[in-house]
Amino acid sequence: MYETHWGLSEAPFENTPDPRYLYLSKQHEEGLTRLFYVVRSKKGAGMMTGVFGCGKTLLARAVIRGLQKSGHRIAFITNPRLDPLEMLRMILYELGVSSPPLHKSDVLFHLQELLSNNSRDGHETVVVIDEAHVIQDPDIFEEIRLLLNFQMEEKFLVTLLLIGQPELQDQVDINKAFAQRISIRFHLGPLTEEETERYISHRLSVAGRTDPLFNKEAIQLVYEGAGGIPRRINQICDMCLFTGYVQKRDQVDRPIVEEAMASVEGRS
Repeated sequence: MYETHWGLSEAPFENTPDPRYLYLSKQHEEGLTRLFYVVRSKKGAGMMTGVFGCGKTLLARAVIRGLQKSGHRIAFITNPRLDPLEMLRMILYELGVSSPPLHKSDVLFHLQELLSNNSRDGHETVVVIDEAHVIQDPDIFEEIRLLLNFQMEEKFLVTLLLIGQPELQDQVDINKAFAQRISIRFHLGPLTEEETERYISHRLSVAGRTDPLFNKEAIQLVYEGAGGIPRRINQICDMCLFTGYVQKRDQVDRPIVEEAMASVEGRS
């Protein structure tokens, strides 16, 4: 609605995991590097945690995109609220088995065969479990740990990447055997004020706007209101662009941000 008014080709602050909009702050770049290292060095399992809205899923999708380009076979589980057998069947399905078997022994046989075939054909297999903190059944962590028993003498046949909110750390640590298999852990925190400014500029640039749109006071207030959380920054900035469009403004200033934040928070 407001894109033409601001000289944009598209809305820049949508809360969707579009890799084009990935802003690599120092810590996001480190997280990306660590996840790639776990996979490419065949370390078995890695885990990334962070508060809601900090960009974990977008980072995970960037990793998946990069791995797919290099021929990896990926199972991306986005809703892990499953029972243990359902989880194994979902992994099989994501790896290309359209009708996974119903019995656990058959599922495990197909998984081992598939992982071995992928390795023989030169394709490493990666299982990415997003929102892993919502897993309620501790037996699921045991089942995915046992996937690491599928291995050759010199390497694992599958790499596991767990992505979730901070409570995932404690959930995994309950299973001591699994916790010891996590070779790398990384926690993603909020952006700084300086990073928030660069984040906003990056997203505007991707959407076609290179000239400054938010002034310094506006950016400071966005940072304070969002706490450096990208999802929250997107919500506030999107409402800023809508509010400025309605008021026929040519720049986003502090009053615009204040009004936008009141709308987002449901204040009159």
